[in-house]
Amino acid sequence: MDSINNGELSFEQAMERLDSIVSKLENGDVPLETAIELFQEGMKLSRLCGSKLEQVEQKIEMLIETEQGFQKKTFAPVNDDKGE
Repeated sequence: MDSINNGELSFEQAMERLDSIVSKLENGDVPLETAIELFQEGMKLSRLCGSKLEQVEQKIEMLIETEQGFQKKTFAPVNDDKGE
């Protein structure tokens, strides 16, 4: 789990491990202590993936076609939350 804390896992590796953990927990055949450990590892992986996605969002630039041609524009995610 040190690789999770150090951020050494790639996004794909973290997602693969997270998928494996979810499958094990959904199966329900793991002892309670193991389930708790897997859940904790899954939460760390989830935070790692979220952090990596945020980093990527900050780096994305979109090309916007304007009358003058294409311009680079920093990516700004659209907030679809309507306060409901």
